[in-house]
Amino acid sequence: MMRRNRFNQALAAMILAGAAVLSQFAFAQDSSKPSSDSKIRNIDGVAAVVNTGYVTRKEIDDRIAALQKQGTKLPDAVTLRKTILERLIIEKIQLQNAEQEGVVVTNKELDKIIADIAAKNKLTVAELKVKIAATGSSYERYRQMLRDDVVISRYREREVEGKIKISDAEVDNFIADRNRAVVGGGKPVRSTPAAKGEPEEIDVAQIFIPADAAAGAGAQAEAKKKAESLLREARGDVDFLQLGAMAAKDNPKIKFQELGYRTPDRLPQLFYEAVRNTGGGQVANAVVKSPAGYHVLKVLDRRALVAGAPEPQQAAPQDTASTPQNIMVTQTLSRHILLRSRAGLTDQDAERRLAGYRDQVRAKTADFGELAKKYSEDGSAANGGNLGWMGPGDLVPEFDQAMNRLQIGEVSNPVKTEFGWHLIQVLERREAQLTVEKQRQFARAAIRERKFEQAYQDWLRELRDTATVKIINADDPAASPR
Repeated sequence: MMRRNRFNQALAAMILAGAAVLSQFAFAQDSSKPSSDSKIRNIDGVAAVVNTGYVTRKEIDDRIAALQKQGTKLPDAVTLRKTILERLIIEKIQLQNAEQEGVVVTNKELDKIIADIAAKNKLTVAELKVKIAATGSSYERYRQMLRDDVVISRYREREVEGKIKISDAEVDNFIADRNRAVVGGGKPVRSTPAAKGEPEEIDVAQIFIPADAAAGAGAQAEAKKKAESLLREARGDVDFLQLGAMAAKDNPKIKFQELGYRTPDRLPQLFYEAVRNTGGGQVANAVVKSPAGYHVLKVLDRRALVAGAPEPQQAAPQDTASTPQNIMVTQTLSRHILLRSRAGLTDQDAERRLAGYRDQVRAKTADFGELAKKYSEDGSAANGGNLGWMGPGDLVPEFDQAMNRLQIGEVSNPVKTEFGWHLIQVLERREAQLTVEKQRQFARAAIRERKFEQAYQDWLRELRDTATVKIINADDPAASPR
């Protein structure tokens, strides 16, 4: 279930886990018998009209209450309400479009999903209903929220994931690029630049320091300061991706990645504007600010675009390098303890429990494998949490990045992924040669990962831009008069 190529299973697990957690909070303020006053207030309490629907101020209040119960550090009230409203608008648009496109979840499917949730939490459906009621929610509201989550996920999968196309030429190029790096001892290989006015591809890498729009001014300033510090370091004689790896080790929220060769129209517009005049091997002049945070960019290479064909090889060593069997990858043998997200288990509780197991292992008062057998909520528990040999792209990114930062024998801090919370231990590493089929699978997975994030963000922007949205009153809570 941890493998990335089992997309549908991962998606389902994410939906089920998220719905189970949200059910604990989202409807805590619901009333089973609303008065006539509350009905009037619901009509008057519309925060935004979204196409033919609307978002109420009470929906915003419920989301804020959920975040407060989780102990999340929140920005000022006005900024928070605007951010939550925008998220609710996007969700509303997706649900409306999904309905128009005929994306539905039948009652039979929903019953099966709920039965799976109950089974994974070692409960009967009747016991699950009792737990839902104990959170202050109703079972029908829980069903509706779960249905909405599944509909949105299916719609997103169809509209984004299902439309990403990867050509054989792209796969060939990816493999050839990796092999040239291997032959070159990992040193960057400069390509022939495009002539003036000719089409080109740009290979950009980034170090990303997140700072959500809802973060307070202090958090924004801290993120910007860190980004500018990394930019100064990147201008020195350092490996850019190693610099990113070091930064991510100090702060797991920081991400780093190579975007791969892209034509300018396939780069985020902010990125292209920042590197338009930046040569290969050079760092962008300034930090780039986006709604998600701050980005430090480096152009690894620029090359002429050869339509429909891989870049020609110019020397015998590179011809040899492009043969598939030359790709070597690092595989890691690791094990983990998983605590799944579910109703009744907060993030703080999961972190606290896993930190306790970590401290026991580090103090050598307990064995990691025995703890995994006893406490891990995963199919690998019977084998002491052993996940087998895994290569690049086999695991979800958060897990993969945390695992790659560990030394052999080292135990991680608690790590959160779409599956829940993990404690990871690396047992061994080895260099392995990929089979031809495995190489192409790996290349396709890596290319898809690059394309998906950009496609998803573009899709969300398009949905928002084409919707008719009118903000009425988002600042006051539901109980306040307009």
